[in-house]
Parts: sequence; structure tokens; C-alpha cells
Amino acid sequence: MSPDASVKKLSELAGSRLLVFDTGPIISFTLNNLLSTLEKLKENYGGRFVIPESVKNELVDDPLRTKKFMFEAIQIQRLISIGVLEVVEDTDTKQLTLELLRLANNSFAAKGKAVQIVQYGEMASIAAAKLLDAEALVMDERITRELVEHPKHLADLMEKRLHTTVTVNGQNVSLLQSYFSKTKIIRSIELVTVAFESGLLDRYVAAGEEQAIPEVRKKLLESVLWGLKMNGCAVSGKEIEQIIAAAPA
Repeated sequence: MSPDASVKKLSELAGSRLLVFDTGPIISFTLNNLLSTLEKLKENYGGRFVIPESVKNELVDDPLRTKKFMFEAIQIQRLISIGVLEVVEDTDTKQLTLELLRLANNSFAAKGKAVQIVQYGEMASIAAAKLLDAEALVMDERITRELVEHPKHLADLMEKRLHTTVTVNGQNVSLLQSYFSKTKIIRSIELVTVAFESGLLDRYVAAGEEQAIPEVRKKLLESVLWGLKMNGCAVSGKEIEQIIAAAPA
């Protein structure tokens, strides 16, 4: 049992409508001054926003020991304290997390050695999403998303990054696919697009701002999307252009 009373057992969250968050999207929201928007998104969603305990450690506990990211950690802890983010105990997801970690980090090899492609927190997020039957997993990191969505395509991406041949352990990849088959992935850019369409970003624009900045609302959306991209969200410039073009003025 965790010593932190705010950390919940899996059974306390089971059966709820919820999204599970990985570390990356919350960091992106924090660095782009969007945590208050995350609060409003949760209100509109009407369900629960959940993070594994290991993700909370990455977002709050570890940064609180530093000077550089202490302020960000305090802001995220506030969301946990007021219930915007709920923390699920790692003990309940540990068995599946370790299995996913073992399979993922032994699915691809370069120069005869297994390539370590994921960390514990990422797999804990996937495990929690699966065990809680989450509506979606919110994850930005491309390698992990490819592992979940297109594991057999990941070798090509890795070969480009590593500049060497990458071999695939087909048995492990097939097992991963069986675990991931029903896991839906969304990114921070999808959440921000929903926020924009719901008017949750309007507070950044003053009345009559069009006179000073033509098409200011589209420029606002563009700036936020590029901010998320620059902070780690896997999205292409072309995709950002398509989102902006489809957005209402």
C-alpha cells in the first residue's frame, strides 16, 4: 500500500470513464502555460484524468529535487491535490508493466544487441490504460506510439535513427500487438484542438484583437500547436497546417 493517501487502487478507478496520461503531454501542457486549460478540458469531458504513480514520480517527485523544474512540479502537484489528475498505484499495474517492458525492450535488435526503446513510466501508462479499459491513452512520444499502433513499422523508423539494420523479434511484437490491440492513442494536439473548438483558449485573446493581429484566433491555435510540437509532441508541420486550415476563424 502506498504511503501517499492520494494514490488510488486500481479497483477505485475501475469502471469509470477515463483517460490515462503519459508524462509527455502533461509536461507539454505545463511548459506551454496550458494547465488551466487541462482543468477545463476535464470539466467538459465529465470523466477522470488518470496517471500512474511512476508518471507522478517523473512529473512531481523527481523535479522537486531540482532547481530547474521545481516550479512546474508544484503546478502539477496542485492538479493532483485538487483532483484534476488522479494517481493509480503502480503496485496494481506492475506485473503487466514489467511484461510490456520486457517484450518492448527485446523486440528490436541492432548489431546483435537488444535496443532499449521504452522506459517504465511509458509502459505503466499503457498497462493502466489497458487494465482500466480507458477510453484513450494520451501519449505524445513517437517511438512509444508507433510501438502501440504500428509495432511492425517501428523497425524502419529505428533504422533511420540508428543508421544501421534493425532486426525484429516477431514473436515479441505479436504478443505486444495482442496487448495493444484495443488501446486508442490521442496526443496533446488533439486535446488542444478540442479545447480551441470549445472556446477554452479564447481567454488568451482580447475583444477586438483582430485589428492588431489579423486572424488572431488561427494564429493562437498555430502558436499552441507549434509549442506542443517543440516540446515533444510527434506531429508534422503539414498536419499542423491541416488542423489550422480546418479550424473556424
